[in-house]
Parts: sequence; C-alpha cells; structure tokens
Amino acid sequence: MAKSSRTGFARVLVALYAVLALAATARGVYELIVKFKLAPVSYSLSLVSALVYVVATVALINAAHPTWLKIARATIFFELFGVIAVGTLSFTATQLFAHPSVWSWFGVGYGFLPLALPILGLTWLSRNK
Repeated sequence: MAKSSRTGFARVLVALYAVLALAATARGVYELIVKFKLAPVSYSLSLVSALVYVVATVALINAAHPTWLKIARATIFFELFGVIAVGTLSFTATQLFAHPSVWSWFGVGYGFLPLALPILGLTWLSRNK
C-alpha cells in the first residue's frame, strides 16, 4: 500500500499531474471542436493523454487504497508507453504528426514534463508500496 499522497514529494507529483490533466483536457477539447479534421490522429491522442492524466491524478490521490494503487501503476505505465511510442513516431512517421499532440516529440511542447512525469510517478510508487 502506498503512503499518503498528501505530503512531501507526492503532493508535488499530484499537483503536476493535475496541471497536465487540465492543460491536456483544455487542449484536447479545443482541438476536437476547432481543428479535428486537420489532424485526427494527433488530436485524438491529445484527448487520450488528457484522460490518462485525469485518471492518474485521481489514482495518485487515492494510492493508499490497493485498488487505486493498481490503477495508478497501470495508468502511469500506459502513459510512459504512450509518450515513448508517440514521441518516437513523431520523428519517424512525421506524416501522422503534422500537427503536434501532447506527447509529440516526447512532450517538448510541455517542457518534456510528459516524459519525466511517468518516470517520477513510477519511481514514487515503487518506493512507497
């Protein structure tokens, strides 16, 4: 069972996830409404990343409960896989990513926080079982 996410580093981690959840959700909704036809793959991925950040935030807040701990781990592993896959594809399959998503180029548009955050999250979860 994980320690409380209400103190120390965990509080900062949850805050960063919450900020990315808000940013990715706002971006994804805007892109869906205004620009979706221009790049459906990129903009769909922005919505997926938004959902991942929302679920990860809630799961980290409740990580003291075993079920939420499992959800946090699964969500953050998925996030790491997504950032690496989309980041790699944004360099190798540029036609898919003519318009960037949250995870394009490993999250460069967000200061590489999308790449660093799952590593930090998984590290915290592994140290605070």
